[in-house]
Amino acid sequence: MPEADLITLFAGPLERLGVPYMITGATAAILYGQPRFTNDLDLVIELRRDDIGRLRAAFPEEEFYVPPADIIAVELARSQRAHFNLLHFDSGYKADLYPAGDDPLHRWALPRRQKLAHYATEKIQVAPPEYVILRKLEYYREGGSSKHRTDIQVMLAVSGEKLDRVALDEWITRLGLEAVWREITSA
Repeated sequence: MPEADLITLFAGPLERLGVPYMITGATAAILYGQPRFTNDLDLVIELRRDDIGRLRAAFPEEEFYVPPADIIAVELARSQRAHFNLLHFDSGYKADLYPAGDDPLHRWALPRRQKLAHYATEKIQVAPPEYVILRKLEYYREGGSSKHRTDIQVMLAVSGEKLDRVALDEWITRLGLEAVWREITSA
């Protein structure tokens, strides 16, 4: 079997299902910045309770661990911070799925996701770079990990001219990230 591709394994079935999703986290930072290794895929998804069966069928149980339907339903019922995982048995790759719920930043970003070519045949949907930066700012504020700081700085250097600076500034203020933004951008 050829080596599994993290994006194709998890985003491909969602794309075929027509479930709105966006790639975020390290993979999005890599796409907007510079390559680095990651073995998981973060996805914000717009999933309804009626979609649970289709989601489970898109990831065959012989190949993937998918939580039971009732666990997914519990997570979908959360208005914020919902989360569940998918795991590909052969590769060990993992996808962290975050239902959009009522999270205002998810709600802002989903209609602004960008379609990018993947292996020239498949389109993938990636969170807007402003969203990726904002979430990484939050994670940096919470844990101080240098990987988030580096991802942000590289994204600014590589994709900075493409950013919606007005929206970015508004969300930085709205989320109370001014101090951490100054710290990262002054270094």
